[in-house]
Amino acid sequence: MNIRNLVRPNIRDLKPYEPGKPIEEVQREFGLKAIVKMASNENPLGPSPLAVEAIKENLNRINLYPDGGGYYLKKRLACSLGVGEEQIILGNGSDEIIRMVVETFLNEGEEVVIAEPSFIIYQMAVKIANGKCQLVSLNNYQHDMESMARAIGERTKLIFVANPNNPTGTMVTKSEMESFLAKVPEGVITVFDEAYFEYIERDDFPETIKYIKEGAGIICLRTFSKIYGLAGLRIGYGISQPEIVTEMNRVRQPFNTNFLAQVAAMSALDDDEHLKKSREVNRAGKDFLYRELEKRKISYIPSEANFILIEVEDGARAASALLKKGIIVRDMSCYNLPNFIRVTIGTGEQNKKFIEELDGFS
Repeated sequence: MNIRNLVRPNIRDLKPYEPGKPIEEVQREFGLKAIVKMASNENPLGPSPLAVEAIKENLNRINLYPDGGGYYLKKRLACSLGVGEEQIILGNGSDEIIRMVVETFLNEGEEVVIAEPSFIIYQMAVKIANGKCQLVSLNNYQHDMESMARAIGERTKLIFVANPNNPTGTMVTKSEMESFLAKVPEGVITVFDEAYFEYIERDDFPETIKYIKEGAGIICLRTFSKIYGLAGLRIGYGISQPEIVTEMNRVRQPFNTNFLAQVAAMSALDDDEHLKKSREVNRAGKDFLYRELEKRKISYIPSEANFILIEVEDGARAASALLKKGIIVRDMSCYNLPNFIRVTIGTGEQNKKFIEELDGFS
């Protein structure tokens, strides 16, 4: 039997997503004990301590199925955001919500406008649904919102905007967003993926939820994987109009967010100290890495997130050389950026170790 002939044509050439190498794999492969992971934009301080306590207190309840709709977490989020509970949908990470958006609204052959390079999961979800990607190149590593607006056609159903963008760390401003939304026709949904929202310090970042409250047909995605340090629990959420959320719930899997993730997320939302410290560490680490890279005349893209896109001669070779030294970073070849690596901002010690090993490589 030729299994490949059984596969749907649009899946045959789909390249699986390659996440950053896990620490355990690098330890096995190179026989190293001390590993610094700076590849997946995780919080180097670890999870919220309040979230950890909540998990410990609820371990004896994992024999029970979770609340399928996440009632209490949605209630907590709604109160915090000033929206209705019916405007929130939970996901197994915001990745799952991206898939839900596409599965709910995209018909075969319809188009989705996406910046390139941007979070690769957007293109994967569209291809799985047999839709068409209208890719719009970044302009100086930033979203070209004017060109994205011009790319909207009669077959356009969805638009994805990562803000800040992954992998560049660049940001769409409030004025750019307002100008863009004024050009989006009725019947087209714009998804603003704000996975790194909590790291933003600029005052010209768009107030996406404000537009949702005013009735805009947009979806805002956020996650507990980044600053809250809960990547291993896989939990994210989306905010939109009640009618949009209602339709997306038709494709949401039952019990898609696990019980421990829900209780951890609720507690993480109350951990202001962890949030504050995480921002401080990120700010200090970013300043340090900027200074050190500039000393060495190494080009980088200024970032609004918790990672930096750094230009090197050969991204794959640099990532491989650093890996052998116990530093895990991301080669950006899969994003058509072969001369770049993406480096998560770590603790002071981790950042220094990275710079030391980068010197040894270069």
